[in-house]
Amino acid sequence: MALLTPLFAFLYHLPQVYKWLLKPYYVASLFMSIAFLAVRKTPGVCDHLSTQREDGNSCDFDWREVEILMFLSAIVMMKNRRAITVEQHVGNIILFSKVANVILFFRLDIRMGLLYLTLCIGQFSLWSLNTLKFVLALIPNRNSVFAACVQDELDRDSRVTWIVEFFANWSPECQSFASVYADLSLKYNCSGLKFGKVDIGRYGEISKKYKVSASPLSKQLPSLVLFQGGKEVMRRPQVDKKGRAVSWSFTEENIIREFNLNELYQKSKKIIKTKGDKVSPSQFPPLPEEEEPEHQIKKDKK
Repeated sequence: MALLTPLFAFLYHLPQVYKWLLKPYYVASLFMSIAFLAVRKTPGVCDHLSTQREDGNSCDFDWREVEILMFLSAIVMMKNRRAITVEQHVGNIILFSKVANVILFFRLDIRMGLLYLTLCIGQFSLWSLNTLKFVLALIPNRNSVFAACVQDELDRDSRVTWIVEFFANWSPECQSFASVYADLSLKYNCSGLKFGKVDIGRYGEISKKYKVSASPLSKQLPSLVLFQGGKEVMRRPQVDKKGRAVSWSFTEENIIREFNLNELYQKSKKIIKTKGDKVSPSQFPPLPEEEEPEHQIKKDKK
C-alpha cells in the first residue's frame, strides 16, 4: 500500500505534468540537455569527432567523458535531495546538464563549445522576454538609485497592488520558479494588479532595503512580496525572528491560495486609475492572516 499511494498520485497528476513539460522552454531545454549525447552517438556525425579511447571508437564515450557524466549525476542527486517541487527537480537536471554539455563540447572542440554556449545564452534571453519585469532606469555603479526607482514604481499609483519576485540568476530554485511566476503574471496581470521581478543577486542595495538575503544559505530565494499602497503586506517564504526562512513550496496552487489571487484579481481589474486618488484599506480585498512559524508560536507560549 505504501508503494501504491505515490504511484496513484503520480498517475493522477500525470496529465498536468505532461502539460507543464510540453511548454516550449522545457522542450528546448530537453534537447539542449541531451545535445552532447546525441552528437556523440549519432552515426555519420560521431565518425568525424576526436576521441581519446584506445580503440579509436569515436562513437562512444572516453574515460574522461564518463567521469564528467558521473560527477554530473552525483551533483544532481545531491541538489534534488533538498528540492520540493517537480519544477525544482527538473530545473536542477536541466541546469547541471547544460553545464556538463558546455564542458564536454569545449573539451571536444572549442568551436562546438562556443556554438553550444551561444545557443544556451540565446535560449535564456528569449525565455527571459516572457517574464514581466520592472522597466527601470539603470545607472552604472548607482545601486541606491536603482533601489529608489523600485520604491518609486510601487508608490506611483497607491491603488495598484504589486507582487514582486526577488530573485538571483545563479539560484536553481529561482530558475525553476521562473516559468510558474511568468504564467501567473500573464494570467492575473491587470490595471490594478501588477507583477515585477528584481534581481537582488546583481544589486545588493536592493536586497538590504527589502530585507531579502541573497546568500545561498539563507533559503530566501526566491521571495515573493505583496505590496499594497506601496507598503509590504505579506511575503513568502516567511522569515522568523532569527532571520531564518521557513520552508515553503512555490507551487502555483500555493501562491494562488496564500496571496488570495482570484479575489485580488477580480477586485483589482475594476480599479480605474485616477491621478491624485488616495488609497483606503477598503479598496483592497482581505488577505489571509499571517501565521507565525510553529516553533516560534511554541516559544512565545512558553
